[in-house]
Amino acid sequence: MTLSNTTTKILLKLKLYCESQHFKGWDPYDGLNSKLFHAFPLLKKSALCRLIIIQGFKRCPINLRSVAFVPKEYNAKGIGLFLQGYCNLYTVVCKSPELEIEFGTKAVLLKQIGELANLLISLQSKGYAGACWGYNFDWQARRLFLFPKYTPTVVATNFCATALMEAYEVTGNKEFLNVALSAANFVMNDLHRVDCNGGFLFSYSPLKGNDTVFNASLLGSKLLSYCYHYTGNELYKKAARKSVIACCNAQKEDGSWVYGMFPVQSWIDSFHTGYNLDGLIAYEEQTGDRAYHLHIEKGFNFYISHFFEEDGTPKYYHNQMYPIDIHCPGQLFITLHRLHKFNENQEMAEKVLNWTIKNMQDKKGYFYYQLKKGISSKISYMRWSNAFMFNALSYYILSLCKTKE
Repeated sequence: MTLSNTTTKILLKLKLYCESQHFKGWDPYDGLNSKLFHAFPLLKKSALCRLIIIQGFKRCPINLRSVAFVPKEYNAKGIGLFLQGYCNLYTVVCKSPELEIEFGTKAVLLKQIGELANLLISLQSKGYAGACWGYNFDWQARRLFLFPKYTPTVVATNFCATALMEAYEVTGNKEFLNVALSAANFVMNDLHRVDCNGGFLFSYSPLKGNDTVFNASLLGSKLLSYCYHYTGNELYKKAARKSVIACCNAQKEDGSWVYGMFPVQSWIDSFHTGYNLDGLIAYEEQTGDRAYHLHIEKGFNFYISHFFEEDGTPKYYHNQMYPIDIHCPGQLFITLHRLHKFNENQEMAEKVLNWTIKNMQDKKGYFYYQLKKGISSKISYMRWSNAFMFNALSYYILSLCKTKE
């Protein structure tokens, strides 16, 4: 596979599709945005009804959103993923100027980066200690716990803030960096902490009762580590380390992590394992603390040996293939790049990419949500599928560029 041919055409096809949609779209969890649902106030008050609506829209292989009047909207995390992807493409074009034909000139890419960064800043959730971002829909959890629309989460905030930092590196626009750095105040002051394994876990959001998820806490560590890199604030490093300690002590002997501390969160899955590794390598590289490097190596060895078949088929769980979510192949390209493992795993990455293009990319350019044993969901979701794969493929191409150096 050559850098200038198949790989770039795959990403270009997706890029043109997303630009044609102006980066707006539907989401697996946006069922409560239905104007039809809002026409029945009694249904809105029922947690069970809200859960049924969200799960019904999410699980149905037929897209009901048009008939239920669910509008296509911006999603902040999706915009953050697009922003990071365009920054990666700018770096690619700087390294390989011949790719301007496919992806645009540096000037064109800079313009797009600036527009996306400003859009992302405008999508902030208001009323918190620092910059933060949430989702553009109400989300009803299975434990009958409601996340109101735009409630900020540490996951979305990490993706948005670190993308703004990269936009600063590319453009030199200090406003992008200042907004991103203020996100540390959100993590330090608005998130809860629960003591765990000699450290603590950051909560998923400022709301109560969502402080048991390892990948969310490590993404909080990642964000604080990047903020420490720019500011030298030791409080950020100390807090990030406490979260790293808790999550590393929760790692199993074989290198795996369960999703969270509750018994109902005891599954081990592909892309959240990748999130954990991303958080740990960010902490190590941005702070210089290599005390947890063995945990990274053990985690990666489990990840690469349990979540991908020999022919490149990705698996959702370590012991079960389906449903094959688009995040499963996409996260591989990001993880290999972030952990500097691409060169030694390039053959596997290429197999996974070829499998994904064959089985999960539509002829229109967008990517499917999930493949199942039965009827699969081939709906185009802007944040979950397309923004995620745009970002992932930009890392794949960036890794290929580095192998040429």
